Amino acid sequence: MKSTAILLLHCPDQQGIISEVTKFITDNKGNIVYLDQYVDRQDGVFFMRIEWDLADFLIPREKIHEYITTLYAQRYDMTFNLYFNDVRPRMAIFVSKMSHCLYDLLARYKAGEWEVDIPCIISNHEDLRYIADQFDIPYYVWPIDKDHSNKDAVEAAEMELLREKRVTFIVLARYMQIITENMINAYPHHIINIHHSFLPAFIGAKPYHQAYKRGVKIIGATSHYVTTDLDAGPIIEQDVVRISHKDTPESLVLKGRDLEKIVLSRAVTKHIQRKILTYRNKTIIFS
Repeated sequence: MKSTAILLLHCPDQQGIISEVTKFITDNKGNIVYLDQYVDRQDGVFFMRIEWDLADFLIPREKIHEYITTLYAQRYDMTFNLYFNDVRPRMAIFVSKMSHCLYDLLARYKAGEWEVDIPCIISNHEDLRYIADQFDIPYYVWPIDKDHSNKDAVEAAEMELLREKRVTFIVLARYMQIITENMINAYPHHIINIHHSFLPAFIGAKPYHQAYKRGVKIIGATSHYVTTDLDAGPIIEQDVVRISHKDTPESLVLKGRDLEKIVLSRAVTKHIQRKILTYRNKTIIFS
């Protein structure tokens, strides 16, 4: 695999940004292998993802961030992130008792679909340890008291483990606990959740039962980044399935689970590929 640099940026839309960035790369002997850009004309904001081969690039990779900051960040009021394709993201998975999303994530990982490492699975229950053992991934359990009196201590221990394992992003695979502000601030727009409804409809608990009572004809699943607003973070991926009056709450749950694992895995794929830009409370998803 050739080493490439990936630049994701956004700034106020103005003339010459694409020209300047591409000239910087080509003048330094970089071969551009991917370029996608988008202008939000409503807000006047420019978004771009550009990737280039580092084989003959004249600037050492450890200096590229400094060059971009000096040349463009202040000049264009630019916010950017720089990644390298040979630096594998490290994903921690949080679970509770439901296994369908966990199995799907681990199957894709084992099949080599993702350039990612999974150093740990974290749970508040012992129930899914057998799955972690099947895939030879360390499984850590911190039970949470019913009154949540130990939640701060549990999350502090989890944060210490995440630092020790050098985790770069977190996936909540039907983890039935609310993440606190401390962890969210430590991983801004790097905690991916799957919610079992087509947000913003039916937030909170038992959305399939809410959907049944409302008599909807479509149910959905939504994967989003976690923020301090419950189930209201930037949406990454959604999908739906049609239902009818013949469906029961139980059949809705079964249909929904198929959606949940597919939608979550799509979102994780885009994150691993560094194809997501967040702006305000929305995402720009590059192809």
